[in-house]
Amino acid sequence: MEDLLAHASNFRGFKKFDHVEATFISADKNRALFDVGGKSEAVVIEDYFKEGKDLIKSLKAGDKVNAVVMDPETKDGKILLSLRHAAHQKLWSELQALFDKNEPILVTGQTVTDKGITVQVSGLSAFIPTTQLAPEHAENLESTVGVQFKVQIIELDPMKNRVVLSERAINDAVDLKKLKEVLKEVESGKVYTGIVTTVTSFGAFVQIEVEGTPVEGLVHVSEFAWGKTVHPSDMLTEGDSVEVVVISTEGGKLALSMKQAQSDPWTEVSEKYHIDDRMQGKVVKMSDFGVFVEVAPGIEGLIHMTKIPPSVKLTIGQEVQVYVEEINTRDRKMSLGLVITTSKPIGYK
Repeated sequence: MEDLLAHASNFRGFKKFDHVEATFISADKNRALFDVGGKSEAVVIEDYFKEGKDLIKSLKAGDKVNAVVMDPETKDGKILLSLRHAAHQKLWSELQALFDKNEPILVTGQTVTDKGITVQVSGLSAFIPTTQLAPEHAENLESTVGVQFKVQIIELDPMKNRVVLSERAINDAVDLKKLKEVLKEVESGKVYTGIVTTVTSFGAFVQIEVEGTPVEGLVHVSEFAWGKTVHPSDMLTEGDSVEVVVISTEGGKLALSMKQAQSDPWTEVSEKYHIDDRMQGKVVKMSDFGVFVEVAPGIEGLIHMTKIPPSVKLTIGQEVQVYVEEINTRDRKMSLGLVITTSKPIGYK
């Protein structure tokens, strides 16, 4: 009896919504059993089984997953679990692997919107912009509803639960050999005029013509402008005409730059600005060591925190009067001082 009591005392008690590590035991067509260190087995049934079905199919006896207690003790004396979080993590890991390898997936068109169509990917809603559909589907979005076709992931953001797909990427892969031949004719450093076809969170796809053949390349957000990086949708919309420079064709992919199609503002800094010059600027960034002020598009300078009186409070977007203390064109750095208009403490102008 003492041994039984001692053994029972080792069992863990649970509360609803407790997070537990569950060890897979077995499963049939409508339930799965797990060991969570409780006095009874834990079970995944009904809707909880449906939401974790794909994950359960992949488990072997002894595999461990994270689960959430939904009922510490059912009528049958079992512990009811949900695998939603673990299933969600597994799905995003699988999608990330497909994204990294550029592997195609099969989807079925579901809903038509004014900007494209929605599909389901393992129970997760995903979006295909009209510009990323094959021509025959782009001309008639309704023709995709209920139809299976291959797509490729072009944007993945687990934090925003966002998946963007492309059918065109599959077609482009089929024509990869032809594309590589076309890219041989692309002149690096040459300015091309292109049309924006898709705007994403990481950049924009722009179509240019090379020897009469349309090819599409990516302008990464870091190549948008010499100035402060903004969200792509704040600068571009689909259909915009832009000037771009080819910066790479490595791996059969066309990398473009908008900012390099314009002159680098730092090349003229030493001629345009001199020590003690005064100018108007705008606060664009705050840091622990000072405040960054944009004095011209693409030109920022730092007002060190020791140069800002305690009584002066600066905010992002605020217009300020500054003067040049030091210019380092090689490292693209400019030190600024703050022009104090109300009072003139020692060391301030």
